[in-house]
Amino acid sequence: MTSLLQNINDEVLRTYIFWVAVLVVKMLAMSLLTGRQRFRKKVFANPEDLPPAKKGATPKFDDPDVERVRRAHRNDLENILPFFTVGLLYMLTNPEPFIAINLFRAVAVARILHTIVYAVVVIPQPARGLSWGVAYAATAYMAVKTALFFL
Repeated sequence: MTSLLQNINDEVLRTYIFWVAVLVVKMLAMSLLTGRQRFRKKVFANPEDLPPAKKGATPKFDDPDVERVRRAHRNDLENILPFFTVGLLYMLTNPEPFIAINLFRAVAVARILHTIVYAVVVIPQPARGLSWGVAYAATAYMAVKTALFFL
């Protein structure tokens, strides 16, 4: 086990930790963005969150703006969390630092752009698909390289 940890380049590890922290902050911001949309549109999913002045108001689950932000957040969970795991394991393969560092950057920047074009300033396709694809391809590449290394 010790020999595997020696494969981790310090600069690669520092870059990975930085971008993971940035993506965690980005994912936390998605909760705030969802809340902002709910308050802006006055659309709440729980009865206790409804304004007391609105007698007979019911929770609403189908507001398109709120749901767009929630879908973007769910997409983050489906794609960023695997990157966290695969990126860490990929470092154990002693990758070329230039490649590893740029893969980490590519995933993070692509995921940030994905959120912007999906939930903040909606831009038509292929912007969202391209940003999703870049991060997906980089994560898949790291997963395959890691699996082959430990085969």
